[in-house]
Amino acid sequence: MNWLMVGLGAVLTLLGVVFTLQGLNVLPGSPMSGVTLWAILGPIVAIVGLVLLGVAFARRRRGPR
Repeated sequence: MNWLMVGLGAVLTLLGVVFTLQGLNVLPGSPMSGVTLWAILGPIVAIVGLVLLGVAFARRRRGPR
């Protein structure tokens, strides 16, 4: 279960960064490029991913129950 949270957190963080860069038109060539919606949703998705990573690593530090 913990590895699933780490994987999902990493993927969400990466997607959030890509969404943000496309929304800000830093990564052009996509229908998402230059659209303000993705510049707003990207950081939200990235933060959710970082929270998942934080929870997963905190659980790993505490050890199995």
